[in-house]
Amino acid sequence: MNPRTIRTRLRTAAALTLLPLLALTACGSGTGSGGTAAVGAQGSPAPTDDPVAAVREVPSVAALLPADVRKAGTLRVGSSIGFPPGAYYPNGTDKAPAGQDIDLADAVAKVLGVKLERQDASFETILPALGSGKYDFGTGNFGVTSERLKTIDFVTYINDGQGFAVKKGNTARLSKVTDLTQLCGLTIGTGAGTTFEATLTAQKGVCAAVGKKPYDVKVYSENAATLTALQQGRIDVIMSTINGLRYQAAQPASQTTFLGEFHRLDVGFAFKKGSPLTKAFQAAVNELIKDGTYARILAKWGTSASAIDASRINPPEHR
Repeated sequence: MNPRTIRTRLRTAAALTLLPLLALTACGSGTGSGGTAAVGAQGSPAPTDDPVAAVREVPSVAALLPADVRKAGTLRVGSSIGFPPGAYYPNGTDKAPAGQDIDLADAVAKVLGVKLERQDASFETILPALGSGKYDFGTGNFGVTSERLKTIDFVTYINDGQGFAVKKGNTARLSKVTDLTQLCGLTIGTGAGTTFEATLTAQKGVCAAVGKKPYDVKVYSENAATLTALQQGRIDVIMSTINGLRYQAAQPASQTTFLGEFHRLDVGFAFKKGSPLTKAFQAAVNELIKDGTYARILAKWGTSASAIDASRINPPEHR
């Protein structure tokens, strides 16, 4: 066995010890505006209410789909299954996923009168795969950014964004982040291919500009590995989703403290540029908002504070 394989197995074993922290009954989080790769979590029950069960097809909305899609009756979705409440495996990877993103996608599909063919995929691979036609759309708590809008179309369904967390008891050095210069000299853990990684990379020169030691960024493909690194002191702070970090901090076993919101982002279903599906998806989300299903789904997953009043196609990035 080569050293790299040994390191990978040790890292995976360490991450698995923390999985129960990431898959408890939800009370307010989401996968990343960047999410993370799928990690199995056994024996962590999801909320039992099912607001999606009562959703029915709305013919006037379904009529907005292209004729070939209506005839086929299915849509392929690339899903990043990470941690609650966005999308996770409450009963292991051999069972169905659950979460806010799962419920919203399923509800939209029912309004449109189509079935979903869900394919698990790592977060960083979904957006590039849309252009190749591998998926009709993607979910993974994808934040709407100016850079992504160059190649991706979005239909928004929630307002989440970027936040920070530290190990519980470590707030003396950092208690709230309002400017990235507060991170100078620290090591930050975040997800691969996320808006968090992009933000930290783009702003890496801010510390030198004020005469401080630069921050260091460690990128992980799994949320559990990021949390492990925080608990073991290999990183000082995590940058991830507002809802995800808030949820995590609410679980006593995680031993983390949420430092608050840093930057809000609209989050949406992702499509290849010029997709003919966006108007139908926007109308479906708005139908769910109008009939109350949307509010019930967010209440189920503890994310009501991130509700939107209406879905939009390709809104500008929040500044």
